[in-house]
Amino acid sequence: MEPIHTKNIVFVDLLAQHQRYEDRLLKHFHSVINQSNFIGGQPVREFEGKFENFFKVSHCIGCGNGTDAIQLALMALDLKPGDEIIVPAFTYFATVEPVILLRLKPVLVDVDANSYNLDESKIEEAISGRTKAIIVAHLFGQTAAMEEIIAIAKCHDLYVIEDCAQALGSSYRFSDGTERYAGCIGDIGTTSFFPTKNLGGFGDGGAVYTNNSELAVRIRMLANHGQSTRYDHKLVGINSRLDTIQAGLLTVKLDYLEADLKRRKEIAKLYYELLERVGGIHLPGRQHGADHTFNQFTIHTANRDKLKSALKAQKIPSMIYYDKPIHFQEATAFLEHAKNDFPVAEQLAESVLSIPVHPALDNTSVHYIASIITSFYENRY
Repeated sequence: MEPIHTKNIVFVDLLAQHQRYEDRLLKHFHSVINQSNFIGGQPVREFEGKFENFFKVSHCIGCGNGTDAIQLALMALDLKPGDEIIVPAFTYFATVEPVILLRLKPVLVDVDANSYNLDESKIEEAISGRTKAIIVAHLFGQTAAMEEIIAIAKCHDLYVIEDCAQALGSSYRFSDGTERYAGCIGDIGTTSFFPTKNLGGFGDGGAVYTNNSELAVRIRMLANHGQSTRYDHKLVGINSRLDTIQAGLLTVKLDYLEADLKRRKEIAKLYYELLERVGGIHLPGRQHGADHTFNQFTIHTANRDKLKSALKAQKIPSMIYYDKPIHFQEATAFLEHAKNDFPVAEQLAESVLSIPVHPALDNTSVHYIASIITSFYENRY
């Protein structure tokens, strides 16, 4: 007999999250309306400054979304068509999309089956004379093996761009004890403020951040039509600016990020305790030195589709991130990859499943979700 659970479980509970500080959000919202300055202005700079202080980074440039953030980072490096960019074979398509749009060549590298992140041991064999940069996607909230990746980049004089869309607030501890936030380790960090992210807005938004002043100046111009001052276009850029309303709301939400990440980690710890002895599933592996903020709690199992159906039958939502690796996408057919070129990415695409881990999830619901998963395997499906 299955356990009884009366609460409605949702995959991401944004309503409950925002109700905690609704008054502050509305105050900022009305302030922006009253000022009627919807593009740029003080709220955007206030947020950028608060972001810089929180993450201990010199420059933050708000932009339209996380995909634009990656594109702006690449544009700032003044790359040439045909230059090669190393990217993971298992990630959201937005990690690779700007590379293709800029007529650069994505060079796919397989990922680690334990952490789902870029496999640092396979990077050097993918480097050629045309390689210019490595894009590291800190997938699902865990930082990649940055000490090794930075060492490889330095050895081959490559830029490192960090895609932190799922890992904002995660950190990495180096062997010398130094600890830095994701996005503040390589040359440029990028993130998304899509509503479901660790720090999410009320629509699209993103940011590019760096400790390199020269790159920061270029990125800020590129995000605003290449302008240095109004009507003075030094570069050919794009139109990608963080809305003033979003900036104001994000300024409020940044005050709660640390508490939200702590709660995500508490939920993940409970999942580990409840599921570690269940045969048939692989829990998210942890890399040495890497922090994990669990934007998703992603397991993998050979019985993924059956488990998803069993959870759905008990009104437990789950999500598959991602059911196609990059080289299986129709849009990347020009790369001419074949099945088994990136076996780990292919295996994960067939087996990963993410279960609820949002900050508003209560422990009773976590126990219930874990009990249904446990029952599924104990009853042998």
